Amino acid sequence: MTTISEIPLKKIDGSAATLGDYAGKALLVVNVASKCGLTPQYDGLEALYAQKKDAGLVVLGFPANDFAGQEPGTDGEIADFCRSTFGVDFPMFSKIAVTGADRHPLYGALVAARPQATQNPDGDLRAKLEKHGLAPTDPTGVMWNFEKFLIGRDGKVVGRFAPDITPDDPVLVKAIDEALSA
Repeated sequence: MTTISEIPLKKIDGSAATLGDYAGKALLVVNVASKCGLTPQYDGLEALYAQKKDAGLVVLGFPANDFAGQEPGTDGEIADFCRSTFGVDFPMFSKIAVTGADRHPLYGALVAARPQATQNPDGDLRAKLEKHGLAPTDPTGVMWNFEKFLIGRDGKVVGRFAPDITPDDPVLVKAIDEALSA
């Protein structure tokens, strides 16, 4: 049986990788998109990475075009956009599917390990998506771009956060600090 840290991945530059490459680190896995209302979260993700990388946090970006075609670019275009627009320095991976029949095995494992996301108590993202007929039909499925999975230093998924929980949200920061101190 393959563990989550052994699932084959491809970095945005085409090189092979696994989450095992980051063994002993806390990982924040985020499905990202360049043309989404939540795209400005790249700034917060980069700030979070810069602030906590020396403590052992690695933010990992996984571009996905699953939601309203909001990540149409090639890997090269995505990499250029992230660097030039947001100064992204955290590791980025090749575009994948995070929902549906073509869902990448990493996201299958993440969702299986943490079927429910912590919701933003002040947020109304799900209601907005439902209003436009865009809410996921699978209650355990990834809701939208910028959903976040937190993996502890031991390689276990310890948290899942709705897309509208921003990188500086105290709930997320607290969970990250707990994962780093474990």
